[in-house]
Amino acid sequence: MRLAILADIHGNLHALQAVVAKLEELQPDAVIVVGDLINAVPFSSQVVDFIRDSDWIVLRGNHEFYYLDFVGGRAPDAWQDPMRWGQLHWLAEHLRPDQGAYLAALPDDLTLFYPHTEPIRLAHGIPGNHRMGFSPDMPSERIAAAMENIEQATFINAHTHHQIDRIISQPTRSLDETNDPVFFMENGQPSTPRTWHVINPGSVGLPLNGDVRAQFAIIANVNPKAIPGGWRVSHYRVAYDRCPALEAFHTSGMLARGGVISELFYWELITAQREIAYFFMWRRAHLPQDSVSLAEAFRAYKDATGRHAYIRQHDPLSG
Repeated sequence: MRLAILADIHGNLHALQAVVAKLEELQPDAVIVVGDLINAVPFSSQVVDFIRDSDWIVLRGNHEFYYLDFVGGRAPDAWQDPMRWGQLHWLAEHLRPDQGAYLAALPDDLTLFYPHTEPIRLAHGIPGNHRMGFSPDMPSERIAAAMENIEQATFINAHTHHQIDRIISQPTRSLDETNDPVFFMENGQPSTPRTWHVINPGSVGLPLNGDVRAQFAIIANVNPKAIPGGWRVSHYRVAYDRCPALEAFHTSGMLARGGVISELFYWELITAQREIAYFFMWRRAHLPQDSVSLAEAFRAYKDATGRHAYIRQHDPLSG
């Protein structure tokens, strides 16, 4: 059994098309999308239509929730601010009601039970928290604590836009540490620390690991004695032409409507770095909270760091 795992497409139709071309070559038995189909790149509507026409298994991510909460009237009042949330406003105007209904019906997490294989648990973040992601260098103890309620030994998530293949074990605890014989004993014997195989396929449409190629994974079942959880992962990266997506930021009106956030998404598509996080970390460190507008803070960030010059240097449209 070979399964293709895709995630974090973020409206990047051209990256998705490049991955699909590779999947035609690889011929997996099934394709699973682990959330964030939409938002960031201006082709969310086209991506939703493409996936709806497929027979893929699809989960919801946090960006689906941003859209659904906004159009459903559940978003905080602050989300009405066009300066901060213009990107989301543009998205809401460019998805049809039938597309929104499709996103509304997607599951938040799944457990898959294919014949003659070990079960697989999937969620965009972790079950119950679609914004909890793992980074390649996150301490194992922190991941194990987040995984405590996940029974399946293979867990696939997304959200951080980094490809991950890690074996995580629960820290060993003694009876003295727990002071709880029920916790410590299982069937009259000391309990064995649990082990999970944690997999992230990376981002199809907006990688944030320094590699601009579209990224995904193929998992294949193996003997659980060979790999905990019984699945081996192979990560893939596919080159594609980013120019049509970058041009669409301008021609679609997204860049003008979305302001700072849309420009930062544009930067991330160029650099495959965490440009949004970089900006907000700089803002917190250098400007008193709410002392200036978002646009003013972004201008100050550009002046102080020269990051915009770096972006122009690497922008494929600048040549």
